[in-house]
Amino acid sequence: MESILELRVLSKHYSTNRVVDDLAVAVRKGEFFSLVGPSGCGKTTTLRLIAGFEQPTSGEVLLDGEPMGDLPPHRRDVATVFQNYALFPHLTVEQNVAFGLERRPHANKRQIRAEVADALALVQLTGKEARFPNQISGGERQRVALARSLVLRPKVLLLDEPLSALDAKLRKEMRYELKKLQRAVGIAFLFITHDQEEALSLSDRVAVMNKGKLEQTGTPQELYRQPQSRFVAEFLGEVNWLNGTCVRPEAVRVSRGLPAPAAHDAAHSTIGIVENATFLGNCVHLEARLPDGSHCTAEVPQHDCDFAVGETVNIWWHAADEFRLSAGA
Repeated sequence: MESILELRVLSKHYSTNRVVDDLAVAVRKGEFFSLVGPSGCGKTTTLRLIAGFEQPTSGEVLLDGEPMGDLPPHRRDVATVFQNYALFPHLTVEQNVAFGLERRPHANKRQIRAEVADALALVQLTGKEARFPNQISGGERQRVALARSLVLRPKVLLLDEPLSALDAKLRKEMRYELKKLQRAVGIAFLFITHDQEEALSLSDRVAVMNKGKLEQTGTPQELYRQPQSRFVAEFLGEVNWLNGTCVRPEAVRVSRGLPAPAAHDAAHSTIGIVENATFLGNCVHLEARLPDGSHCTAEVPQHDCDFAVGETVNIWWHAADEFRLSAGA
């Protein structure tokens, strides 16, 4: 599929601090693409380089095949939704969404009102045009910020941790709404987040960053099931390091006595002593100490978990559920 946004060996250095280091990324048209990594990994700086708020030390940003060079933000066909939404408190919802359109040459007021109405309908805010930002909820303020960006019809929408200010329940609700919105408008979204669950649940593809460098790019399934480095494996979820292989807690089986006959293809089996059991609702997070002193964690269905602390149990997993990293990864 054709790329709409390309980062070609993009770097940003501050003295000896290489914040972004030879980043090479291509975002496809109509794709929901996430940059994910811990705080300080360079993902927000990357977004600022794309938007034109920062200039690269080396490398280049191409939008729809055209180099951006030193074009200022207002001349780049991208729009940004900031972490704090950056709404104007003295403007109504309608005025906030119309703000960018009104500053374009030869703006037509009637056309602007129609386009704003369409954008507000898209984010389900029809009827709240006259309200001010302090009169609507956090989720609604986020929708206003989205509408204000989408009404400009950018080629790429940049989102800088737009869900971080919401409570946990609303964040999950807005994930679904954001994905549905992206599918409806059909433009590429570049989503910046440190939240692994957000990146995996929303994205068509994900790029994992670490200390300014790109660790791995792929679909959520590829990154989770086939990580190419220890960093990616551990950043995208809990992992057990056992006998030179890795296995996720949800793939670990725990039983009394011998493993069930259906487990004859188990790659490895061992015994462990239960040290802790944490109830998580639909499952129990079980921690066990192995004979060599290492630890193993398992997510056991709560209706199957009646193991007592101090009990010796069998621990095993299927060969298909393990993965190995290349040497030095």
